[in-house]
Amino acid sequence: MLGSILRSYPLAISLATACCAVASAGQDGKQDAPVAAPPQQVVITRDAPAPHQDETAPQTSPAPKEPGKVIEGPINVYSWAPADSAKAVDAKDIDLAKVFVDLGPVATRWYQHAITLSNPWFEGRAPGLRGNDLAAEYLEFWMKDAGLEVAFPAVGADGVTPKDGPWKSYQQKFALTGGAPKVEDGALTAGGADRERGKDFTVLGISGNAKVEAPVTFVGYGIKKGEADYTSFEEGADLTGRIAMVFRYEPLDERGRSKWSARRFSEFSAMTTKIDALVERGAAGIILVSPPGARDGKVALEDVSTSRWGRPLDIPMVQVSADVAEQILKAGAPDQGSLLDWRKRADAGEIKTVALKDDAKVSIETKLSNGGTPTQNVGGVLRGKGALADEWVVVGAHFDHVGYGYFGTSPQYTGQLHPGADDNASGTSAMLCVAQAMAEIYGGKDAPKDARSILFLGFTGEESGLRGSRWYVEHPTIAGDKMSLMVNMDMVGRLRSDDLSVGGMSSAKGMIDVMRPIFERSGLTIHADPSGRGPSDHASFYGAGVPVLFMYTGNHDIYHTPKDKGYTLNPEGAAKIVALAADIATTVATRPERLEFQQDSGKTADRGYAAVRLGVMPSMNDDDRAAGAPTKGVLVDGVSADTSASDAGIVKGDILVSWNGEDLESTGTMMTKLRAHKPGDVVKVKVWRAGKDIELDVTLRAAKPKE
Repeated sequence: MLGSILRSYPLAISLATACCAVASAGQDGKQDAPVAAPPQQVVITRDAPAPHQDETAPQTSPAPKEPGKVIEGPINVYSWAPADSAKAVDAKDIDLAKVFVDLGPVATRWYQHAITLSNPWFEGRAPGLRGNDLAAEYLEFWMKDAGLEVAFPAVGADGVTPKDGPWKSYQQKFALTGGAPKVEDGALTAGGADRERGKDFTVLGISGNAKVEAPVTFVGYGIKKGEADYTSFEEGADLTGRIAMVFRYEPLDERGRSKWSARRFSEFSAMTTKIDALVERGAAGIILVSPPGARDGKVALEDVSTSRWGRPLDIPMVQVSADVAEQILKAGAPDQGSLLDWRKRADAGEIKTVALKDDAKVSIETKLSNGGTPTQNVGGVLRGKGALADEWVVVGAHFDHVGYGYFGTSPQYTGQLHPGADDNASGTSAMLCVAQAMAEIYGGKDAPKDARSILFLGFTGEESGLRGSRWYVEHPTIAGDKMSLMVNMDMVGRLRSDDLSVGGMSSAKGMIDVMRPIFERSGLTIHADPSGRGPSDHASFYGAGVPVLFMYTGNHDIYHTPKDKGYTLNPEGAAKIVALAADIATTVATRPERLEFQQDSGKTADRGYAAVRLGVMPSMNDDDRAAGAPTKGVLVDGVSADTSASDAGIVKGDILVSWNGEDLESTGTMMTKLRAHKPGDVVKVKVWRAGKDIELDVTLRAAKPKE
């Protein structure tokens, strides 16, 4: 069924573009209602129709009107956002058919892919959700449609080449460690009765493995400081030796809606800040309760997979039903009324921390084990020709996103569907379009005599710390020394003013000289960033010694929010990027010489932030932390040679925990510290290494000037 719908271009594109036209007049208008997480997964199976070729659409896109420009120098990928020169058009003045005739088949095809992959049916494409599996099937379908061959053995293997075959699958299956934990045991005794797990209570995914029996303290909404100086805590509140009972969300009005937000809830409702406040005050355990009568939010008990609001605690945490919560309160404070009465007093700020009777104890026991989330990379092979067929070019993009916002987003969006249109349905769609373009080039009457094979890869787990690309690099089907180039497209859906960042210019000798004529004939303004590192999948290949390019249209204010929807994308710009990527792939695949990898010069690592440079590459994956390692601090994934860090003896795997005696909470904290220094300053950095704290004197070197 889906295959037939996908081929119905006029309906799919008209509906999507109509939304685009209305929204383009201003993105600050009323938002669409957020899509809430479903109570269960819906499984839909299908058979793909036979591959086809669209013979009705013209096969070329308009040539650029003016030559492109090349601006060499580093950019900061976290803040680079070109100005948008597009003009709003009244929806009633749009002829949709003419729009897409003018845009051409590549823009139309790309937009179809991007709108489809960002549809709520794909659930934000997070690993572990059915939507991620469906997205993988979608990629496989269109790789087959382009005529690509299978890319993986039936069972994963290391170092397999085409000659070693047989390759039998388009999917490279593996399990993400650190997935949803598995509840091995959970028990709750309250009011002298054992409670039933799944009905009366659930063990939450953030819970630690622990057992506690203690009296209960009611803490209202668990908010340190909210609107108008609202607080749930008495001054100096101490929860040591007590179990905290806390309401979800924030104070409600008489209708059961938030007093502080017109739409759902404000940032004060975030679970992470509630939990931090309770842990800071010494709580021995936490009982979560949904406030009775709440009109928004989730009333049902959370599942272990939807309640991972941070790193696991050292104390047990459960959620209980309204009935059990009321029984606990009545046992510990018999004359204080119903659970609704407690809620109304908390809404009004009339009560704060209330210690229930010491003899009304509750017992909680939780035991969880590390889970694994099955997922898969998706790949297809375009076989090369002649003398270069055993060498390779890789074109990749990650197809996963953050699902319902239980990780990788602001706490205020937890539980809401994140479509991930720009990040990264856009890059995935571009990769599929490049695959079709390259298949037509290789299969055409003017096909090159000698051409490298091309591996098209859709990565999973990028949002979890480049997990899919790292898995592929650690379990390759092609030897790294056979790869001439890896091209990564991540967030390429919002080209503004024809400005595009392409990173990796220093990852191969003479890269800029090879790329300059390609960039100039693209008609785009290319910001040629030297660095081969960065927060996307190309970094995994760069770390394995493969030259890389990273294509990126810049950051924006709806990044990693529920607003990153298909109608915000720019299909005209995407077609230009597809043409550029295909030009790069063709040039590199057919030039006699293979690109030669080189480490970048180090001049870009701090992106111009500071006068000094430390020289470490922070890890993006907390699962790399060793057992017993600090949960905060900067985990070092790599150290550049001849830098401040290498001079001081910092090595991969170290965790930088303090800077001149002050805690390093995160990479951002470290960057703030660096900006306050000048070359020659000596700082004391405490490092956690193999269970021991080591203090190092680090003499800060000057950051190399931009060239």
